Amino acid sequence: MRAKLCFLIWVLFLWGSSLGRFVVEKNSLKVTSPETLKGVYECAIGNFGIPQYGGTMVGIVVYPKSNRKACKSFDDFDISFKSKPGGFPTFVLVDRGDCFFTTKAWNAQNAGAAAILVADNKVEPLITMDTPEEDNGRADYLQNITIPSALISKSFGDSLKKSLEDGDMISVNLDWRESLPHPDERVEYEFWTNSNDECGPKCDSQIDFVKSFKGVAQILEQKGYTQFTPHYITWYCPEAFILSKQCKSQCINHGRYCAPDPEQDFTKGYDGKDVVVQNLRQVCVFKVANESGKPWLWWDYVTDFSIRCPMKDKKYTKECAEGVIRSLGVDIRKINDCIGDPEADEDNPVLKAEQDAQIGKDARGDVTILPTLVINNRQYRGKLDKGAVLKAICAGFEETTEPAVCLSDGIETNECLENNGGCWEDKAANITACKDTFRGRVCECPVVRGVKFVGDGYTLCEASGSGRCEINNGGCWKHTKYGKTFSACVDDHSKGCQCPSGFKGDGVKSCEDIDECKERTACQCSDCKCKNTWGSYECSCRGNQLYIKEHDTCISKEGSSEVSWSFMWVVFLGLLAAGVAGYAVYKYRIRSYMDSEIRAIMAQYMPLDNQAENGNGVPQHGDI
Repeated sequence: MRAKLCFLIWVLFLWGSSLGRFVVEKNSLKVTSPETLKGVYECAIGNFGIPQYGGTMVGIVVYPKSNRKACKSFDDFDISFKSKPGGFPTFVLVDRGDCFFTTKAWNAQNAGAAAILVADNKVEPLITMDTPEEDNGRADYLQNITIPSALISKSFGDSLKKSLEDGDMISVNLDWRESLPHPDERVEYEFWTNSNDECGPKCDSQIDFVKSFKGVAQILEQKGYTQFTPHYITWYCPEAFILSKQCKSQCINHGRYCAPDPEQDFTKGYDGKDVVVQNLRQVCVFKVANESGKPWLWWDYVTDFSIRCPMKDKKYTKECAEGVIRSLGVDIRKINDCIGDPEADEDNPVLKAEQDAQIGKDARGDVTILPTLVINNRQYRGKLDKGAVLKAICAGFEETTEPAVCLSDGIETNECLENNGGCWEDKAANITACKDTFRGRVCECPVVRGVKFVGDGYTLCEASGSGRCEINNGGCWKHTKYGKTFSACVDDHSKGCQCPSGFKGDGVKSCEDIDECKERTACQCSDCKCKNTWGSYECSCRGNQLYIKEHDTCISKEGSSEVSWSFMWVVFLGLLAAGVAGYAVYKYRIRSYMDSEIRAIMAQYMPLDNQAENGNGVPQHGDI
């Protein structure tokens, strides 16, 4: 009776929040042969296994002759799907029905299949193949399913079967590259989880995922590559049952926010309302940490709480939680203000926002399954595995903007390692246009030491702008000989490569020395002798002559010397004569000046004999 009552309440909780829209996430299945089936078909991604987000997988379809629903081990039928060395992987086609989807995938994986295609057994829209609600003992294998799975329509499945019966080899390509949007250089993702640690394999997988993914998540968040938000599903109690003992033990705020009993037994252990309060506390830890600029502390809190405060040890309490909060340096007062009063008959703004967020928007459906990962507003399908989730997040970055962790070994294949990805490269300078991305490679001319290369990236990339000659000499000719270095590179990219003066050629592959002597472009005077040098020439004159380059002429060294000495003597004698003449003039002018001064003085004090004076001192006419 108790079990039935628990089940009823659980159904009512689900009914109260599951009337929304569930979106089936899809990927593409491309048939490349035979010709009659060639085309692209939709298939639904299973909610288990590891989908290859951002990548593709090529294989050959096989439809077994026995055990076609894959509900039993293929070992019982001596059937193996393991590929031989060098052979294509095997995609096993099985029929829907009689057992869980996960059982089919597990049996196919154990038989060596690389992927499983489940053909629907009725005409209907595609659905999401989910994991079953099994007891702990039978569900252990769920976490070990690693092959991707896809559900295909009944009509497509029938076409594949008929083609195989006709003896055709069916080659297919499972393509997850566009399963997630990738609009820009930042990925936004949400993790819908629960603080309950007593709900079996699903709770264990959530806790294990948080522990293993914490380091990667914190690095991505701290460096601004991602924006992460945790969420928690809550249900409300139908109004008719608000006053029931079950709702009171499973809900807070008078039936507004509820969670199922952790052990699904109302008589022991913790109640659903304990889970709701702890969920609220975890949301508040993120909210307060985010406001302080450290949203990644949520990962530390959830990890430490699961270790220090498990339900099985009776430590799933407020006191234990606050001890973890103190150790992380988060303000407990702000956390408690955020939590509010769980007994109040009013909305809790934080949990109300969580319920509103459960409703799907745009391409994202309602969140009804725990756990659920939403990446770029698209629900992730597959196992909560560190590597698988990281691949999915990496698939959400725009090409060439992925962080280094997305390009590491084990995450993706570097297509630039084989034949340089078909892109341009300069092996001598170790420069390539091949840029590895999570989805493949792009051929894009690089920027090297601040110098941008331009071109199509496939056949040509040339250094451009200032400093281009510093990078592999701008792709131009350069050579050193006899201690001299010449280059055909000029910084002005529009001029390309030009052989320097004294050379001729294309400037790229070669520049040949011009023999100026042979072409008679230098040393053209009759007495000139020309000698060609690398990149230039030398001119000299026959006999005892001197070459004047400016006039391309030869003059006598002796004549030049005589003229020079004669000119020097003329200048010397001229200067000497000028000095003598100047001295004579100087002496004459001094003497004349002195005579006139002496005569003036004597005239004032000693009158001359031949000058008779009258009474006024004025000479008289007629006096002797």
